[in-house]
Amino acid sequence: MKKGFSAFLKRKNIVISVKRYLIDALGAMAQGLFASLLIGTILNTLGTLSRISWLAEVGKYASAMSGPAMAAAIGYALQAPPLVLFSLVTVGYAANTLGGAGGPLAVLFIAIIAAEFGKAVSKETKVDILATPLVTILIGVWLSAVLAPWLGRLASSLGNIIMWATELQPFLMGIVVSVVVGIALTLPISSAAICAALGLVGLAGGAAVAGCCAQMVGFAVMSFKENRWGGLVSQGIGTSMLQMGNIVRNPKIWIAPILTSAITGPLATCVFHLRMDGAAVSSGMGTCGLVGQIGVFTGWVNDIAAGTKTAITGFDWFGLIMISFILPAVLTLIFGHIFRKIGWIKEGDLKLN
Repeated sequence: MKKGFSAFLKRKNIVISVKRYLIDALGAMAQGLFASLLIGTILNTLGTLSRISWLAEVGKYASAMSGPAMAAAIGYALQAPPLVLFSLVTVGYAANTLGGAGGPLAVLFIAIIAAEFGKAVSKETKVDILATPLVTILIGVWLSAVLAPWLGRLASSLGNIIMWATELQPFLMGIVVSVVVGIALTLPISSAAICAALGLVGLAGGAAVAGCCAQMVGFAVMSFKENRWGGLVSQGIGTSMLQMGNIVRNPKIWIAPILTSAITGPLATCVFHLRMDGAAVSSGMGTCGLVGQIGVFTGWVNDIAAGTKTAITGFDWFGLIMISFILPAVLTLIFGHIFRKIGWIKEGDLKLN
């Protein structure tokens, strides 16, 4: 019986694993968020600032589709057949709406379950065009009604605890949030999706931005000797995840960016009071396409519109530039030089293939 069930799962391409669900699906969910909520926020901000109303409207439409976009991206990562993939649009909308502030976490769990059930029944009947969408949508929407509010409250509560703790202990939590989110950015998981799921904004969001920038700019600058301009661009505004293979071979190369994030995190919270009051997903993006910086700027604009901030000051810009670019570059160069001297980093350890 067990052997037959395993064979069925294999035939249906249902792979129950950490990699499939917490790496592939989570990473794809972040792309779905990027292509909807994040792009929508940027367009809305640009439209508002330039007073181009139709651009702002496009941004609102894009942001409204974040649930369906996340679910469809997850289905794509799980290699769902077309009917399942299309049905996940409804599932994503329901899960994100009913999940409230913690909607992204609800979408992650519910879209995975609905997609796997949909894959299980796909092409098993002669009325596949009816059976597959029905099973996928009914299971997904039922789970959304039962689980999404609970998952949303759980994610929101955890995010609120982190943000409350950061406001209460900005130095300590600045270190913790910066280091943890920065590490998540370089690991083959999605820091952006994690920040979105937890709704990580405010000072905690600023610390997260600091940690991500420390990793991306840090690795880009520290490995310039090996990778030159191509590596600087691909890591600095692309992703530090490119170094993951080198980290596995020599984990010591990771120490410099991590130490840097432990310094820039509390500087962001205690000195520059850097806040992410834009979309939470931006907190986990760092310098990737300058999304983290755009998110901070969007937050400033939103705060001015809400009357909680009078103007964007020179100190605001100075803090953002220091935390995002200058300090990560300078500190990792210093740490990297020391570690090369003592033999922790050897010639070619940071070379990208």
